[in-house]
Amino acid sequence: MSKPDPDTVRDYLLRLQERICFSLEQVDGTVQFRSDPEEDPEVGFFLPRVMAGGKVIEKAGVHFSHSRGSNLPRAATGSRPQLAGRSFQAVSLSLIVHPLNPFVPTAHMNLRFFLAEKPGEDPVWWFGGGFDLTPVYGFEEDAVHWHRKAKVACDPFGEELYPRFKKTCDDYFYLPHRKETRGVGGLFFDDLSEWGFEQTFEFVRSVGNHFLPGYIPIVERRRGTPYGEREREFQRYRRGRYVEFNLLYDRGTRYGLQSGRKVEAVLSSLPPEVRWEYGWTPEHDSPEAELARTFLASRDWLGAEGAKINSGDGRR
Repeated sequence: MSKPDPDTVRDYLLRLQERICFSLEQVDGTVQFRSDPEEDPEVGFFLPRVMAGGKVIEKAGVHFSHSRGSNLPRAATGSRPQLAGRSFQAVSLSLIVHPLNPFVPTAHMNLRFFLAEKPGEDPVWWFGGGFDLTPVYGFEEDAVHWHRKAKVACDPFGEELYPRFKKTCDDYFYLPHRKETRGVGGLFFDDLSEWGFEQTFEFVRSVGNHFLPGYIPIVERRRGTPYGEREREFQRYRRGRYVEFNLLYDRGTRYGLQSGRKVEAVLSSLPPEVRWEYGWTPEHDSPEAELARTFLASRDWLGAEGAKINSGDGRR
Protein backbone atom coordinates (compact mmCIF):
# COMPACT_ATOMS: atom_id res chain seq x y z
CA MET A 1 0.00 0.00 0.00
CA SER A 2 1.35 3.42 -0.94
CA LYS A 3 2.53 5.69 1.87
CA PRO A 4 0.28 8.66 2.71
CA ASP A 5 1.85 11.99 1.78
CA PRO A 6 0.24 15.11 3.29
CA ASP A 7 2.68 17.43 1.49
CA THR A 8 1.47 16.22 -1.92
CA VAL A 9 -2.12 16.84 -0.84
CA ARG A 10 -1.12 20.29 0.40
CA ASP A 11 0.49 21.22 -2.92
CA TYR A 12 -2.56 20.14 -4.92
CA LEU A 13 -5.07 21.93 -2.70
CA LEU A 14 -3.09 25.16 -2.76
CA ARG A 15 -3.01 25.05 -6.56
CA LEU A 16 -6.72 24.27 -6.65
CA GLN A 17 -7.43 27.18 -4.31
CA GLU A 18 -5.57 29.50 -6.68
CA ARG A 19 -7.48 28.20 -9.73
CA ILE A 20 -10.86 28.55 -8.08
CA CYS A 21 -10.17 32.05 -6.75
CA PHE A 22 -8.96 33.18 -10.18
CA SER A 23 -12.06 31.75 -11.89
CA LEU A 24 -14.44 33.38 -9.41
CA GLU A 25 -12.67 36.72 -9.80
CA GLN A 26 -12.98 36.40 -13.58
CA VAL A 27 -16.67 35.57 -13.50
CA ASP A 28 -17.41 38.48 -11.17
CA GLY A 29 -15.11 41.01 -12.78
CA THR A 30 -15.43 43.68 -10.07
CA VAL A 31 -13.78 42.46 -6.87
CA GLN A 32 -10.84 40.30 -5.85
CA PHE A 33 -10.08 37.92 -3.02
CA ARG A 34 -8.46 39.15 0.15
CA SER A 35 -5.86 36.75 1.55
CA ASP A 36 -5.15 36.50 5.27
CA PRO A 37 -2.35 33.93 5.80
CA GLU A 38 -1.42 32.77 9.26
CA GLU A 39 1.33 30.36 10.30
CA ASP A 40 2.19 28.92 13.68
CA PRO A 41 4.81 26.13 14.01
CA GLU A 42 2.73 24.49 16.73
CA VAL A 43 -0.64 24.70 15.00
CA GLY A 44 -0.06 24.87 11.26
CA PHE A 45 -0.54 27.04 8.18
CA PHE A 46 -3.85 28.68 7.26
CA LEU A 47 -4.69 30.65 4.14
CA PRO A 48 -8.26 31.97 4.22
CA ARG A 49 -9.30 33.92 1.12
CA VAL A 50 -12.52 35.96 1.09
CA MET A 51 -14.23 37.99 -1.64
CA ALA A 52 -17.23 40.24 -0.93
CA GLY A 53 -19.37 42.93 -2.51
CA GLY A 54 -19.18 41.83 -6.13
CA LYS A 55 -21.76 42.34 -8.86
CA VAL A 56 -22.13 38.57 -9.33
CA ILE A 57 -20.75 37.12 -6.08
CA GLU A 58 -21.99 38.74 -2.90
CA LYS A 59 -19.57 36.73 -0.78
CA ALA A 60 -17.21 33.81 -1.27
CA GLY A 61 -14.72 32.09 0.98
CA VAL A 62 -12.05 29.69 -0.28
CA HIS A 63 -9.97 28.52 2.67
CA PHE A 64 -6.89 26.31 2.81
CA SER A 65 -5.57 24.86 6.04
CA HIS A 66 -2.76 22.50 7.03
CA SER A 67 -3.15 21.96 10.75
CA ARG A 68 -1.31 19.70 13.14
CA GLY A 69 -1.46 18.82 16.80
CA SER A 70 -0.90 16.23 19.48
CA ASN A 71 -4.57 15.21 19.76
CA LEU A 72 -7.20 14.84 17.06
CA PRO A 73 -10.17 17.20 17.65
CA ARG A 74 -13.41 15.54 18.77
CA ALA A 75 -15.12 16.31 15.46
CA ALA A 76 -12.54 14.17 13.65
CA THR A 77 -12.84 11.16 15.98
CA GLY A 78 -16.63 10.88 16.15
CA SER A 79 -16.65 7.73 14.03
CA ARG A 80 -13.14 6.64 15.10
CA PRO A 81 -12.98 6.96 18.91
CA GLN A 82 -10.01 4.58 18.99
CA LEU A 83 -7.88 7.33 17.42
CA ALA A 84 -8.37 9.79 20.28
CA GLY A 85 -5.02 10.88 21.65
CA ARG A 86 -3.05 10.42 18.43
CA SER A 87 -1.02 13.21 16.91
CA PHE A 88 -2.40 14.38 13.59
CA GLN A 89 -2.06 16.38 10.43
CA ALA A 90 -5.12 17.66 8.57
CA VAL A 91 -4.97 19.27 5.13
CA SER A 92 -8.14 20.77 3.69
CA LEU A 93 -9.71 23.14 1.21
CA SER A 94 -13.20 24.44 1.98
CA LEU A 95 -15.19 26.88 -0.11
CA ILE A 96 -18.60 28.51 -0.20
CA VAL A 97 -20.02 30.86 -2.85
CA HIS A 98 -23.02 33.07 -2.04
CA PRO A 99 -24.11 34.79 -5.28
CA LEU A 100 -25.91 38.13 -5.36
CA ASN A 101 -28.56 37.12 -7.92
CA PRO A 102 -31.14 34.81 -6.27
CA PHE A 103 -31.36 32.80 -9.49
CA VAL A 104 -27.70 31.76 -9.19
CA PRO A 105 -27.39 28.88 -6.70
CA THR A 106 -25.07 28.75 -3.72
CA ALA A 107 -22.25 26.24 -4.10
CA HIS A 108 -20.06 24.48 -1.55
CA MET A 109 -17.06 22.17 -1.72
CA ASN A 110 -14.77 20.64 0.87
CA LEU A 111 -11.79 18.33 0.36
CA ARG A 112 -9.80 17.11 3.35
CA PHE A 113 -7.09 14.63 4.33
CA PHE A 114 -6.37 13.36 7.85
CA LEU A 115 -3.29 11.54 9.05
CA ALA A 116 -3.28 10.18 12.63
CA GLU A 117 -0.06 8.77 14.05
CA LYS A 118 1.12 7.00 17.18
CA PRO A 119 4.65 5.74 17.91
CA GLY A 120 5.01 2.03 17.25
CA GLU A 121 1.80 1.76 15.21
CA ASP A 122 0.96 2.15 11.55
CA PRO A 123 -0.39 5.57 10.57
CA VAL A 124 -4.13 5.86 10.00
CA TRP A 125 -5.29 8.15 7.20
CA TRP A 126 -8.40 8.97 5.24
CA PHE A 127 -9.93 11.47 2.82
CA GLY A 128 -13.31 13.16 2.99
CA GLY A 129 -15.28 15.85 1.22
CA GLY A 130 -17.41 16.50 -1.84
CA PHE A 131 -19.53 19.28 -3.29
CA ASP A 132 -23.20 20.28 -3.22
CA LEU A 133 -25.50 22.87 -4.80
CA THR A 134 -28.18 24.93 -3.06
CA PRO A 135 -30.61 26.81 -5.33
CA VAL A 136 -33.05 29.47 -4.17
CA TYR A 137 -35.01 29.32 -7.42
CA GLY A 138 -34.38 25.90 -8.88
CA PHE A 139 -33.81 24.93 -12.50
CA GLU A 140 -33.84 21.27 -13.44
CA GLU A 141 -31.36 21.96 -16.23
CA ASP A 142 -28.86 23.24 -13.68
CA ALA A 143 -29.35 20.29 -11.33
CA VAL A 144 -28.84 17.84 -14.19
CA HIS A 145 -25.67 19.60 -15.33
CA TRP A 146 -24.29 19.62 -11.77
CA HIS A 147 -24.97 15.93 -11.24
CA ARG A 148 -23.64 14.99 -14.65
CA LYS A 149 -20.30 16.56 -13.73
CA ALA A 150 -20.39 14.74 -10.40
CA LYS A 151 -20.91 11.45 -12.23
CA VAL A 152 -18.12 12.19 -14.70
CA ALA A 153 -15.79 12.81 -11.74
CA CYS A 154 -16.65 9.41 -10.27
CA ASP A 155 -16.99 7.12 -13.30
CA PRO A 156 -13.27 6.40 -13.95
CA PHE A 157 -13.09 4.86 -10.48
CA GLY A 158 -16.21 2.70 -10.73
CA GLU A 159 -19.77 3.25 -11.92
CA GLU A 160 -21.07 2.43 -8.45
CA LEU A 161 -19.38 5.45 -6.88
CA TYR A 162 -21.68 8.22 -8.13
CA PRO A 163 -24.90 6.67 -6.72
CA ARG A 164 -23.06 5.71 -3.54
CA PHE A 165 -21.66 9.18 -2.84
CA LYS A 166 -24.79 10.95 -4.11
CA LYS A 167 -26.84 9.10 -1.49
CA THR A 168 -24.30 9.93 1.19
CA CYS A 169 -24.58 13.59 0.18
CA ASP A 170 -28.39 13.52 0.29
CA ASP A 171 -28.26 11.91 3.73
CA TYR A 172 -25.64 14.28 5.15
CA PHE A 173 -26.97 17.61 3.83
CA TYR A 174 -30.38 17.05 5.36
CA LEU A 175 -32.09 19.24 7.94
CA PRO A 176 -34.08 16.81 10.10
CA HIS A 177 -35.88 19.57 12.00
CA ARG A 178 -37.13 20.94 8.63
CA LYS A 179 -37.55 17.54 6.95
CA GLU A 180 -35.86 18.79 3.80
CA THR A 181 -32.52 18.54 2.02
CA ARG A 182 -30.27 21.58 1.95
CA GLY A 183 -30.43 21.66 -1.85
CA VAL A 184 -30.06 19.34 -4.82
CA GLY A 185 -27.00 17.59 -3.41
CA GLY A 186 -23.98 16.34 -5.30
CA LEU A 187 -21.25 14.14 -3.80
CA PHE A 188 -20.13 13.49 -0.24
CA PHE A 189 -17.69 10.92 1.14
CA ASP A 190 -15.81 10.40 4.38
CA ASP A 191 -13.38 7.92 5.95
CA LEU A 192 -12.24 7.03 2.42
CA SER A 193 -9.03 4.99 2.27
CA GLU A 194 -10.11 1.66 0.82
CA TRP A 195 -8.14 1.93 -2.46
CA GLY A 196 -4.76 2.94 -1.04
CA PHE A 197 -3.36 6.45 -0.92
CA GLU A 198 -2.47 7.04 -4.58
CA GLN A 199 -5.78 5.92 -6.10
CA THR A 200 -7.86 7.58 -3.38
CA PHE A 201 -5.98 10.84 -3.85
CA GLU A 202 -6.50 10.55 -7.61
CA PHE A 203 -10.25 10.28 -7.01
CA VAL A 204 -10.19 13.30 -4.69
CA ARG A 205 -8.36 15.29 -7.37
CA SER A 206 -11.02 14.29 -9.89
CA VAL A 207 -13.74 15.63 -7.59
CA GLY A 208 -11.83 18.86 -7.02
CA ASN A 209 -11.15 19.34 -10.72
CA HIS A 210 -14.84 19.00 -11.63
CA PHE A 211 -16.11 21.74 -9.32
CA LEU A 212 -15.49 24.64 -11.69
CA PRO A 213 -16.85 22.85 -14.81
CA GLY A 214 -19.93 22.02 -12.76
CA TYR A 215 -20.53 25.47 -11.28
CA ILE A 216 -19.25 28.21 -13.59
CA PRO A 217 -21.59 27.37 -16.52
CA ILE A 218 -24.57 27.62 -14.15
CA VAL A 219 -23.37 31.02 -12.90
CA GLU A 220 -22.96 32.27 -16.45
CA ARG A 221 -26.39 30.93 -17.43
CA ARG A 222 -28.28 32.62 -14.54
CA ARG A 223 -26.28 35.72 -13.65
CA GLY A 224 -28.32 38.01 -15.92
CA THR A 225 -31.76 36.79 -14.83
CA PRO A 226 -33.84 39.82 -13.73
CA TYR A 227 -34.86 39.89 -10.07
CA GLY A 228 -36.38 42.29 -7.56
CA GLU A 229 -36.85 42.72 -3.84
CA ARG A 230 -39.29 39.79 -3.65
CA GLU A 231 -36.61 37.41 -4.92
CA ARG A 232 -33.96 38.91 -2.65
CA GLU A 233 -36.21 38.53 0.38
CA PHE A 234 -36.80 34.88 -0.47
CA GLN A 235 -33.07 34.41 -0.95
CA ARG A 236 -32.42 35.83 2.53
CA TYR A 237 -35.08 33.55 3.97
CA ARG A 238 -33.62 30.44 2.31
CA ARG A 239 -30.14 31.40 3.46
CA GLY A 240 -31.46 30.93 6.97
CA ARG A 241 -31.57 27.20 6.26
CA TYR A 242 -27.89 27.36 5.34
CA VAL A 243 -27.08 28.98 8.65
CA GLU A 244 -29.12 26.39 10.54
CA PHE A 245 -27.28 23.50 8.91
CA ASN A 246 -23.80 24.97 9.35
CA LEU A 247 -24.27 25.81 13.01
CA LEU A 248 -26.30 22.77 14.06
CA TYR A 249 -24.98 19.85 12.01
CA ASP A 250 -21.90 20.59 9.93
CA ARG A 251 -18.88 18.62 11.12
CA GLY A 252 -16.50 20.91 9.25
CA THR A 253 -17.66 23.91 11.26
CA ARG A 254 -17.21 22.00 14.52
CA TYR A 255 -13.78 20.77 13.46
CA GLY A 256 -12.65 24.27 12.49
CA LEU A 257 -13.67 25.68 15.86
CA GLN A 258 -12.08 22.80 17.75
CA SER A 259 -8.78 22.83 15.83
CA GLY A 260 -7.78 26.37 16.73
CA ARG A 261 -8.49 28.02 13.39
CA LYS A 262 -9.38 31.70 13.27
CA VAL A 263 -13.08 32.00 14.14
CA GLU A 264 -13.64 34.62 11.42
CA ALA A 265 -12.40 32.16 8.80
CA VAL A 266 -14.49 29.27 10.12
CA LEU A 267 -17.68 31.34 10.16
CA SER A 268 -17.02 33.10 6.87
CA SER A 269 -19.12 30.37 5.23
CA LEU A 270 -22.20 32.11 6.59
CA PRO A 271 -24.13 34.34 4.16
CA PRO A 272 -23.80 38.14 4.39
CA GLU A 273 -27.55 38.80 4.61
CA VAL A 274 -30.14 36.43 6.07
CA ARG A 275 -33.57 36.56 7.67
CA TRP A 276 -35.98 34.34 9.56
CA GLU A 277 -39.73 34.80 9.62
CA TYR A 278 -42.07 32.95 11.95
CA GLY A 279 -44.53 30.67 10.21
CA TRP A 280 -43.82 31.89 6.69
CA THR A 281 -45.21 29.79 3.84
CA PRO A 282 -45.03 30.48 0.09
CA GLU A 283 -48.09 31.23 -2.01
CA HIS A 284 -49.60 28.16 -3.66
CA ASP A 285 -48.13 27.45 -7.12
CA SER A 286 -45.66 30.33 -6.78
CA PRO A 287 -42.01 30.08 -7.88
CA GLU A 288 -41.10 30.02 -4.20
CA ALA A 289 -43.39 27.03 -3.58
CA GLU A 290 -41.77 25.21 -6.50
CA LEU A 291 -38.45 25.04 -4.65
CA ALA A 292 -39.76 22.79 -1.88
CA ARG A 293 -41.99 20.81 -4.21
CA THR A 294 -39.28 19.95 -6.75
CA PHE A 295 -35.81 20.58 -5.38
CA LEU A 296 -35.68 19.86 -1.63
CA ALA A 297 -35.93 16.09 -1.61
CA SER A 298 -33.58 13.33 -2.72
CA ARG A 299 -34.09 12.72 -6.43
CA ASP A 300 -32.52 10.87 -9.36
CA TRP A 301 -31.40 13.82 -11.50
CA LEU A 302 -29.81 11.65 -14.18
CA GLY A 303 -32.73 9.28 -14.83
CA ALA A 304 -35.03 9.41 -17.84
CA GLU A 305 -36.36 12.85 -16.94
CA GLY A 306 -32.87 14.18 -16.49
CA ALA A 307 -31.81 12.80 -19.85
CA LYS A 308 -34.73 14.61 -21.48
CA ILE A 309 -33.79 17.88 -19.80
CA ASN A 310 -30.17 17.51 -20.81
CA SER A 311 -31.18 17.00 -24.45
CA GLY A 312 -32.68 20.48 -24.57
CA ASP A 313 -36.26 19.97 -23.38
CA GLY A 314 -35.49 21.38 -19.95
CA ARG A 315 -37.98 23.31 -17.90
CA ARG A 316 -37.96 25.03 -14.58
